[in-house]
Amino acid sequence: MITNVSLVSVWVKDLDESLAFYTDVLGFAAGDDIVLGEDFRWVTVTHPSQPELSLHLTTPSKPLSDDLIAAMQRAQLEGGLPGVGLHVDDCRKTVDDLKSKGVEFLQEPEDRPYGVEALMRDNSGNWMVLVEPREFTPEDFEGVSFD
Repeated sequence: MITNVSLVSVWVKDLDESLAFYTDVLGFAAGDDIVLGEDFRWVTVTHPSQPELSLHLTTPSKPLSDDLIAAMQRAQLEGGLPGVGLHVDDCRKTVDDLKSKGVEFLQEPEDRPYGVEALMRDNSGNWMVLVEPREFTPEDFEGVSFD
């Protein structure tokens, strides 16, 4: 029986730069950093409040096919890969703090039926959503458009 999610992979361009971004900028804790063979490095980070879930920072590389590696690298250059969603306690303050550290935002904090939401990029161009959640019901979405 599955008991929980323990690992989510995030495709990054450079492991060292991304490890620094996730720890120094976003406040994650460094986890594993292990070289496995000549061409593979296993790098993880965890959030201090959720140590049971690791983010696996990985580059598009073997054993993926050359075509898939090239396609993923193109998507990274275009900033077209999704990242992760992060809950925050104060979206507007978090955005201000992250902007002061040079983080690029695609969407400023906006009120939504489910909370306050902002959209940013990590240092590899992955989209990341920040949400300050609040209680909602399906009726809260009636007539709402996300254009």
